[in-house]
Amino acid sequence: MTAVPDEPAPEERSSAAPRKPSGRVRHDEKMTVYVTADELLDIEHARLSLRRHQGLAVDRGRLVREAIAMALADLEANGDDSALVQRLIAR
Repeated sequence: MTAVPDEPAPEERSSAAPRKPSGRVRHDEKMTVYVTADELLDIEHARLSLRRHQGLAVDRGRLVREAIAMALADLEANGDDSALVQRLIAR
């Protein structure tokens, strides 16, 4: 697990503009997922598209976590009619 560096104490910061939070959150659990080259390119394309068109600078991990959260919320709300169930049945 990679440690997240501590934020410098106020006296250690430069006198320049205050730092904006990165939006990163420390995650205590890790899961490895293998994807195809095409799936990885699709994720990277989505990440770059979000940056270009919506001004959202997100990393691939955050993008995947948000997509998982959306799929699970849809499953909870719609059960058998959820997009996740329908996609899994179709494969």
